[in-house]
Amino acid sequence: MGKRKFNWKVFVIVIACILAVYLIIALLPRPQSREDNPFVVEGKPLLIAHGGGNREFPDNTLEACYNAYGVDSQVMLEMDVSITKDGVVIMSHDTTLDYRTNASGAIADWNYTDLLEQRVDFSYLNKIENGKVVQQIKYTDYQGREVTPLDVQYPDGVTPRDDSVFLVTRLEDVLQAFPDNTVNVEIKQEGETGIKALHAVAELIEKYDAYDRVVLASFHNEIYKEIKKLYKQTPQLMFSPEYVGVGMLYLSGALKLDALYGQPVTVLQIPVSQKVGPITINLDKKWFVETAHKHNIAVHFWTIDDENEMRRLAELGADGIMTNLPHTLKAVYDDMYPQG
Repeated sequence: MGKRKFNWKVFVIVIACILAVYLIIALLPRPQSREDNPFVVEGKPLLIAHGGGNREFPDNTLEACYNAYGVDSQVMLEMDVSITKDGVVIMSHDTTLDYRTNASGAIADWNYTDLLEQRVDFSYLNKIENGKVVQQIKYTDYQGREVTPLDVQYPDGVTPRDDSVFLVTRLEDVLQAFPDNTVNVEIKQEGETGIKALHAVAELIEKYDAYDRVVLASFHNEIYKEIKKLYKQTPQLMFSPEYVGVGMLYLSGALKLDALYGQPVTVLQIPVSQKVGPITINLDKKWFVETAHKHNIAVHFWTIDDENEMRRLAELGADGIMTNLPHTLKAVYDDMYPQG
């Protein structure tokens, strides 16, 4: 039995069809994440205060938010949240109190009322070994100074909550204090507790009609899935994707196949690079920012404290830059955008 000849004609036809489909997809209009995206900007990017600007005042405190507001009244406030035993959403980067306070234990095991009544102080950066606090260390700012709530430049009519202690802060406190500012809320807890926290946040967004200024985020897969479920019920909800969603846009954009990307996300919140196994993927690419913009998706880079990096990302077309140093970023913007 003779060898079957390779059919070059069929091969060429198949390749031609694949190329035709590829070209059609590459030329298709890109799905828009939403008609009106308040986070896509032209010119000066949003100044985003990470944890309120946690190298100037203690992380995730109302006082840090007031400080950032004093730097830029249009500041976007980034915060992490967890839910307490009595169902109150509070600001905290960690799901326990051990690292950043003078108390200990899981936030889910504490009542908000107890945190307040006991004047638990959220201004520590403790030394932890093997999961245990071995030394309590009071917070100092980027210049090595201890600060108190009295050091904040508050808006007119606002007085310090306490003379020396940085008290627990509710998400509701921030929504009330800064009714015109955009807010990024990351759910830190996972599992059923995280889902409970997410639904409590959604209730606050509805209560304050903050759909046009609050963006939800979570790196926990089950929380992100729940966010997408909430979105189906409430399409005005805004959220950012987890790593997989970012990776899908990056890969499809690199292949010019992002017309197939249809996730209804509002913002990409990304580092300048991400390590995936042995590979480092650089996300600070102009083409990637432009790909996101074609979908009306904003791009926010985190967490940037270097002046040269701030300038470079602004020139790259970033819609927002997240920093621990609001005053530093404001100085860079004032130099780059003297007309405001």
